[in-house]
Amino acid sequence: MLSHITEELAVELGPGVRVNGVAPAVVKTRFAEALYEGREEEVAAQYPLGRLGVPEDVAGAVAFLLSEDAAWVTGRTLVLDGGVTLTGGV
Repeated sequence: MLSHITEELAVELGPGVRVNGVAPAVVKTRFAEALYEGREEEVAAQYPLGRLGVPEDVAGAVAFLLSEDAAWVTGRTLVLDGGVTLTGGV
């Protein structure tokens, strides 16, 4: 599981290296089109935020984790899912 590997690597590689993971739900990219194509509104309705992710949603989170603002963050997996796991969806 991604979160376990992230935690283990954070312990092994710290303090010189910070290790964090990002776990996005469906993000509107060509790679994920098959998951929502032709039924985007239906799929998005399952998300509490009412929309699918866009690449900028993931990029912003990754930029934070790479920044000095996250200098004391390691071993965490950031779930970027518009709240869908809170409802048991997708």
